Amino acid sequence: MVDAKMLNKMSSAPGFIAALDQSGGSTPGALRLYGVSDTDYQGDEEMYRLVHAMRVRIMSAPAFTGDKVIGAILFERTMDGDVEGQAVPSYLWEKRGVVPFLKVDKGLNAEENGVQTMKPMPELDTLLIRGREKGIFGTKMRSVIGHADKAGIAAVVKQQFEVARQIIGQGLMPIIEPEVSIKSPTKEQAEAILRDEIAQQLDKLPAGETVMLKLTIPTVADFYAPLVAHKSVIRVVALSGGYSTADACEKLSHNHGMIASFSRALAENLRVTMSDVDFDASLAKTIDQIYAASVNKS
Repeated sequence: MVDAKMLNKMSSAPGFIAALDQSGGSTPGALRLYGVSDTDYQGDEEMYRLVHAMRVRIMSAPAFTGDKVIGAILFERTMDGDVEGQAVPSYLWEKRGVVPFLKVDKGLNAEENGVQTMKPMPELDTLLIRGREKGIFGTKMRSVIGHADKAGIAAVVKQQFEVARQIIGQGLMPIIEPEVSIKSPTKEQAEAILRDEIAQQLDKLPAGETVMLKLTIPTVADFYAPLVAHKSVIRVVALSGGYSTADACEKLSHNHGMIASFSRALAENLRVTMSDVDFDASLAKTIDQIYAASVNKS
């Protein structure tokens, strides 16, 4: 069973989820944005050490608390790391009041039928058990939709819900993330197909089983309102998808019931060369901006 206090916070507290889960493929880009060039490190171990230091700086900043940041999605190595001598998941919950999630997907397959499904996860149960023992509340897994192909989108959603049931079976809360690319030439049409496919799968969930959804901010405001209202959905969160912080927040502010789960947009203005005072002030300003877009709707 999921932790009742964490569930209550995730289902009802105002705020947003920080996505600190860049993996091997996206970490170099995150570091470049932070001001660390590819020539500043050698090999994966040093790269992961640098990105962990960045994440620790974010998680330990004064503004990074459960008052506005209600959850954080972690990369597996981040879950296994520590902050100020304490394991990251327990630090987040016990010291910060932030609900910890774990990214569990192993990347994407090559595009087929306009989409990229998730690669196989043969060791998922082992990872879920380990995460649960470390105090992880839920998980996140990402697929990508590039075109409005009904067969492709149906395959993405079917796979997401199959894995979600496995995650629920291990007592964790799944965040289902079928990302529609903001560069898709058929984004609005893809969103229409996606909404219908998700609704069908939600209707098949046994009574009492719940999920969260992480979706690209839709072209039409409030388009996902039926999913927000569904009895089997705890929360619908939005990914920034490559939009700037300002654009992502502006678009999100028109979608009632959706809160942010931003990665790039959260760290957009942070630089490794900043003093702690400047870093903390910049992060606090961004947190306020994302919080306002998540809570105050136009």
